[in-house]
Amino acid sequence: MSDSSLLLPPAPEAGDALDLGGYAQRAYLEYALSVVKGRALPDVCDGLKPVQRRILYAMDRMGLSYSGNAPAKPVKSARVVGDVLGRFHPHGDQSAYDALVRLAQDFNQRYPLIDGQGNFGSRDGDGAAAMRYTEARLTKIAGLLLDEIDQGTVQFVPNYDGSTEEPRQLPARLPFALLNGASGIAVGLATEIPSHNLREVADACVALVKNPQLTEDELFALVPGPDYPGGGQIISSAADIQDAYRSGRGSLKVRARWKIEDLARGQWQLVVTELPPGVSAQKVLEEIEDITNPKVKAGKKALTQEQTQLKASMLAVLDGVRDESSKDAPVRIVFEPKTGKVPQQELITALLAHTSLETSAPINLTMVGLDGRPTQKSLRQMLAEWVDFRQGTITRRSQHRLAKVLERIHILEGRQLVLLNIDEVIAIIRAAEEPKAALMARFNLSERQAEDILEIRLRQLARLEAIKIEQELSALREEQGRLEDILANPASLRRLMVKEIEADAKQFADARRTLIQAEKKAVAEVKVLDEPVTVVVSQKGWVRTRQGHGHEAGSFAFKAGDGLYGTFECRTVDQLIVFGSNGRVYSVPVASLPGGRGDGQPVTTLIELEAGTQLLHYFAGPPQAQLLLASSGGYGFLAQVENLVSRQKGGKAFVTLGEGETLCAPSHAAGSSGSQPLLPATHVACASAGGRILTFEISELKAMANGGRGLMLIDLEDKDSLAGAAAYTRSVRIEGLGRGGKEREEQLEIRSLNNARAARARKGKAADLGFKPQRVTRVE
Repeated sequence: MSDSSLLLPPAPEAGDALDLGGYAQRAYLEYALSVVKGRALPDVCDGLKPVQRRILYAMDRMGLSYSGNAPAKPVKSARVVGDVLGRFHPHGDQSAYDALVRLAQDFNQRYPLIDGQGNFGSRDGDGAAAMRYTEARLTKIAGLLLDEIDQGTVQFVPNYDGSTEEPRQLPARLPFALLNGASGIAVGLATEIPSHNLREVADACVALVKNPQLTEDELFALVPGPDYPGGGQIISSAADIQDAYRSGRGSLKVRARWKIEDLARGQWQLVVTELPPGVSAQKVLEEIEDITNPKVKAGKKALTQEQTQLKASMLAVLDGVRDESSKDAPVRIVFEPKTGKVPQQELITALLAHTSLETSAPINLTMVGLDGRPTQKSLRQMLAEWVDFRQGTITRRSQHRLAKVLERIHILEGRQLVLLNIDEVIAIIRAAEEPKAALMARFNLSERQAEDILEIRLRQLARLEAIKIEQELSALREEQGRLEDILANPASLRRLMVKEIEADAKQFADARRTLIQAEKKAVAEVKVLDEPVTVVVSQKGWVRTRQGHGHEAGSFAFKAGDGLYGTFECRTVDQLIVFGSNGRVYSVPVASLPGGRGDGQPVTTLIELEAGTQLLHYFAGPPQAQLLLASSGGYGFLAQVENLVSRQKGGKAFVTLGEGETLCAPSHAAGSSGSQPLLPATHVACASAGGRILTFEISELKAMANGGRGLMLIDLEDKDSLAGAAAYTRSVRIEGLGRGGKEREEQLEIRSLNNARAARARKGKAADLGFKPQRVTRVE
């Protein structure tokens, strides 16, 4: 039974009724496993997908590999594709040709396995010429995958129609899964393995062979990170790279590399010479065009404020851009500054922040392992499995060679015996009716030795031939001893393995192309004049700003049916935080809010709200401000405004709400409030909808930078809920509805609040307020 069959439901027995659901499940799983193992994922042993393996094997059998140091004459790609499709891979010719093209592209493959003649595409997304025009042959490094194919190293399996055989894996002398990487999407699985430097990977393999207990830190010192074909720079920290290698999944920050070219009269230009993986010069030029000449978004009547600001900021530092890439310079993108006085770093930061010159490169080390199962592996697991595979390959190769050596020794010993008794042998052959049997009986020969003697040529009976036989026997017996030592002694096998890896590395190693140097992510800061403003938010979510502080709440007008939610005295450099009913928080820079004396603008046009989500609460203030966040379930925690800010318009999940729970109004606990400093809160007051009040010291709560559910604030009785919680120093205001739906409020001072003092998570004290609490706010 194959490994993949273990994952499938049992097939129905003959004569059983066929259940449609079971059949569909089995059929889909068979299809999924076929895609995973037969198409999309590479093998940890040779780093190849099935179509790539078949292309390389077919080309080797067509004589397109190196013979000594001489390359083979290339042939038309169409001939290669036809042979692959006819013998091994009965799929579409275009998919096979695309795989062949990718193996030849030096901007996709760190170590190309195919030498392509003709147009094989470009990094700008240009496709290759048709297969009838291009020609292909194997590169020299492809020999590391194919040279040992006929030495009993790997298992051969029947092809799709049983007419011939193909290798299950290629006997890779180095771990090509890491050297060239792989990218693929299967059913429910995906892989994204970056390429690495051959010398670094070889050193890691040698270290692992010599010391199987090698620590991960020692391994990461040898393999510090990926080495992309196009160079570039990895700006992620060493810790981030190592975390991705440990787990087998992660994302690295990568950026382009550039140089400054000085021109006449104090002018200069920025020239990008290396791009991050997956980024082309054409893509960068299109992004610059979109920024400097933006189009109105679908559903909008005009450019958004963000588009206008981005256009203005880019045109303030950039005058023009052109692509000067050529055969001599694969990547050369020239950026001309607006004037020679533009700070160089300002232009660089703007380009990195708004284009793909700085981007993310994923890592997902998913592949088919030694056990035949698709698994996500760590870097150490990948190398360890390849080392096991290579040890098995050398063992099988040695056994195969030993069998050949012993067979040859056996034949030569028979010939040696014949030369000592040549006259008698000739007489037996001339006289016997069955010379083969007679020779076997007279000289105690085996059947194979007797056949060889009968087939021997007369010229091989000369005296000189006896000397050659003796010399060959001596060499073969010496080789026999070495092979038997390798098979019997694991230390000898490891020494041979290390020697071969080091020899291959010496022949094919090259310098690292990708620079690994941690840098901060580029962020283009929009210069905002720091001024006092008042943010006005209506009950229906319309927002606007008024210059200065001290405005009377009654001076603000609203649309019919709308009213004031609240005003926030802050500064233009602060953030407006919006709280959704789903526990997500959204942030909008105060500087980007509409001003003037109109009705303002709906907050929903400034953020991307999920369907079915309502906006509940708002707060505007500096990043250092601290808020108390609570839910109607009685839980809460402290968080700073800077933790609530998100660069995404869709916000981020922050407050975990239970089923049926709602978010209470946030309470300002610490930080400045307008032009006046706010005293840090010392206590927390909680009021339940049932009229119970509990106060406790704020030190009993914890700050949660990443959000969550928090700690229990008050122990609620059945069917009761938390109406609100406020951090305070002197007093709080409790608002609610009295009889007849009349709005009521009560301000509680220190003395009254102290009467409800207890430890956090207690039930609190019943208060005779005369109304049902709905909100608790801080009063100074």
